[in-house]
Amino acid sequence: MWSILLSSNTQWVLISTMILGIAAGTIGCLAYWRKQSLMSDALAHASLPGVVLAFFLLGEKNLFIMIIGAAISALLGAFFIQWIQSATRVTADTAMGMVLSVFFGLGIMLLTVVNRTAGGNQSGLDSFIFGQAASMVRADVYTMTSLALLVIFVVVIGFKEWKLYLFDAGFAKGLGLSLTWMNILYTAVLVMTIVIGIQAVGVILIAALLIIPPVSARYWTQSFKWMVLLSAIVGGIAGSVGTAISALGSGWPTGPFIVVAAAACFVVSLLFGKEKGVLVQHLQFKAQKKQVEREQQKAQLYTKGVGS
Repeated sequence: MWSILLSSNTQWVLISTMILGIAAGTIGCLAYWRKQSLMSDALAHASLPGVVLAFFLLGEKNLFIMIIGAAISALLGAFFIQWIQSATRVTADTAMGMVLSVFFGLGIMLLTVVNRTAGGNQSGLDSFIFGQAASMVRADVYTMTSLALLVIFVVVIGFKEWKLYLFDAGFAKGLGLSLTWMNILYTAVLVMTIVIGIQAVGVILIAALLIIPPVSARYWTQSFKWMVLLSAIVGGIAGSVGTAISALGSGWPTGPFIVVAAAACFVVSLLFGKEKGVLVQHLQFKAQKKQVEREQQKAQLYTKGVGS
C-alpha cells in the first residue's frame, strides 16, 4: 500500500499539491485582510458551470481548457456579486451567498445532464466536486504547478505594493498606485488559485485551503510578512499530507483529507500559538494572577507594617 507513494506520478502530484497549498496560503492572506474569505468560497462554487461547459463543448477532459472555462465562470460570478451590491440594497455577504448557490446549482444541473450523455459518465467530472488528485496525469500536474508558481511569483514580486494596497490604500493611491488595477490583479490571482485547485481539492473545499492557513498563521505572529510565510507553510503541509493520505486508498477524494490536514494545523495553532493561543493565554492568565496575588500580599504586609 505504501509503495504507491514511491511511484513517480504520485510524487509529482504530491509536489504539485504542495505548491498549490503554498499559493493558496499566500493568496489566502490577501483575502483574509480584505475580509473576503467568503468571496473565495463563492467564486469556487461559481467555477463549476465553467468546468462542465468546457468539457461539453470540447468533448474531452483537458485540464487547461477546463481551467479557462472555470476562470470565465468564476469571473462572471465575481461580476454578478459586484453588480448586485452596487445596483441593489443587498449586502455583500448576501450577494455572495446568492451567487454561490445559483452558480453551484447550475453546475450540478449541467453535470447531471453531461453524465447522461454518451461517455459523460466516464469523464470523471464528479471528481471536481470533492477533488481527486489521483486522477491527474502528468500534463495536469505541469499545468497546475506552472500556474501556482505564477501566483506565488505575483505575490512575492509585488509584496510591498500588496502591503500598501491592503493596509493603506489612501497612501498607495497618493504614490500613484492604481487601486483599480490592484483590484483587478487581486481578483485575477484569487480566481487563478481557485480554478487550478478544483481538480485536486474540489470546488466545495478549495475555499478551506484559502481560509484555514492564514487563520492558523495569525495565531503565531503579528507581522504580515511572517504571516504570509507561515500561511504558505501550513498550506503546503496540508496539500502534501492530505494528498499522500488520499493516495493510500482506492478512490479516496483528496479534498477532504487536505482540509482535515489543514484543520489539524489550525488546532495546533489554536492551542499553542504564541499570539492568543488557548494554552498560551491560559498560562499568561495564571502568571498574571500569581503576580496580582504577590502584589496584594506585598500591599497587605506594607499596610500591617505601617499600622504597627
